[in-house]
Amino acid sequence: MPSNTSKVIGIIMTYNCAHLVEGIYNRLPKNVFDSIFITDDGSKDDIQKVAYTLGIECLKHEHTGYGGNIKLGLAKALEMGAEYMVEIHGDGQFSPEFIVPGLEKMKSGYDFILGSRFTDIRQPLRDKMPVPRYLANISLSFIDRLVLGLRLTEFHNGARIYSRRLIETIGFKNTSNDYLYSFEIIAQARYHNLKVGEVSERADYGKDHTSISMKKSIVYALKTFGVLGKYVLARIGFKTKLFR
Repeated sequence: MPSNTSKVIGIIMTYNCAHLVEGIYNRLPKNVFDSIFITDDGSKDDIQKVAYTLGIECLKHEHTGYGGNIKLGLAKALEMGAEYMVEIHGDGQFSPEFIVPGLEKMKSGYDFILGSRFTDIRQPLRDKMPVPRYLANISLSFIDRLVLGLRLTEFHNGARIYSRRLIETIGFKNTSNDYLYSFEIIAQARYHNLKVGEVSERADYGKDHTSISMKKSIVYALKTFGVLGKYVLARIGFKTKLFR
């Protein structure tokens, strides 16, 4: 575990999944957190009522997308003095079991931890991940490994732990407010030579969840190639707004 002086804050991200939030909240290892709050991306449901019932704060804002939602949560957590910030998806698709080993790994000197579904290459299929999504993830992650030089089994996930050093080093300027931010921050961390690692994670595709559609996934995948291109240009001396 992080030391007693290292504040850990959990950020539960929601978008029209209020009916699922209590389930994931009850599964969290609350003893490792100093505080937990919700960031809601313009939902039309009763998330504020759920937050009141759970006794936690809900930061509700106009719909911006995944990137806008998590950046709001990270900025708030930094203001609260967080050293480590845990991203928790409110639909409960991702198991919270990555949190404890992830925090332990952060304590050993990592700046950014990703929860990977692919440390066991067959596990995502056993968890009912659709085959097209499975194959796309493997293919994209293979390309990402080659370009970024990071030895990760997965780059496109939703279970993460951020350090204060990571956010203070790269900031939020010129990043996307949609799901592309999830990949931009990995590439930025690599560009700044920050330490990125992973722990095993599970995701349940057999129950109600809020994964992005295949159409949006294809658009996202194409945009990641643009990020990789900018990364390569920055490495050879042609700076861009994303990599400075």
